[in-house]
Amino acid sequence: MPQMSPMMWFSLFIIFSITMMMFNQLNFFTYKPNKIKSISMKNKKKELNWKW
Repeated sequence: MPQMSPMMWFSLFIIFSITMMMFNQLNFFTYKPNKIKSISMKNKKKELNWKW
């Protein structure tokens, strides 16, 4: 089996690196997080009148 020259290894590394970066960017920019609905009624604290 013939050996690959160093330039071939370098070009293979560059191709895989570019592919990985593009894949990561596509995954990052296509993800849309769900908006959190503000629930004001459930988060209200009860005010307690302490009588000492």
